[in-house]
Amino acid sequence: MAAQTRFDLLRVVLVATRNPLNLGAAARAMSNFGFVRLRVVNPYQVAFREARSAIGASEVLKNAEEYGTVAEAVADCTLVVGTTAVGHRELQHPLRRLEDGGRLIRKQLGRKQAGAGRVALVFGSEKFGLSNEDFSHCHWLLHIPTSEENISMNLGQAVAVCLYELVRDAKAVRLTEKQAVATAGEIERITDLLRDAMCASGYLKRRPTRDGEERVRRLLRRLGLPARDVRAWLGILRQILWKLRHPESPAR
Repeated sequence: MAAQTRFDLLRVVLVATRNPLNLGAAARAMSNFGFVRLRVVNPYQVAFREARSAIGASEVLKNAEEYGTVAEAVADCTLVVGTTAVGHRELQHPLRRLEDGGRLIRKQLGRKQAGAGRVALVFGSEKFGLSNEDFSHCHWLLHIPTSEENISMNLGQAVAVCLYELVRDAKAVRLTEKQAVATAGEIERITDLLRDAMCASGYLKRRPTRDGEERVRRLLRRLGLPARDVRAWLGILRQILWKLRHPESPAR
């Protein structure tokens, strides 16, 4: 697989970006390193329209896809990686340094089956970063090992550093025949059914939590479900849910 084709499998996802200079700088960094798939989630529209610093990256911005939620933006991806400066936050996900995370992303991009290597690399807003709900759509988190005295990077710089890590050892990527894994959209469908089954069974009443849906989503992502098993899981959960709602009826 050619490098350009492999890089086409990466989606850079910017969430709630407000500064047009940052949006332009991120697009330019993508163009610098050969990445073209930009997705924006709920951007500040003025920034989105007026990102004038994207010198040499007008095509990246022109072809950027706009989404209302993170779930929609990553639905077709099999690996979703969030970025964080960490700070004082309590994280519920595996956290990897850039050099380790970059190696895993390169490996995913090098897999040799259609669609199996599609990856979303998600960056939060300049002021607040990614929320806990945003994180719940991620398989794991990535951070750049910056100085403790100033841990937060400019958005454009962070995008550039991450993308450089992905291309600097591109020749070392070897295509491998691997089993396709479920996309984020398929995981979300399973999440919805499992949550409904938990409600119908009374599980959530006995164990109420404020972030129950986020916990379920993280749990399912940790399982690494194969794509070939998605239909079976959906069928199983639909049958369980139907029986919980119609206990006196014979099984369908």
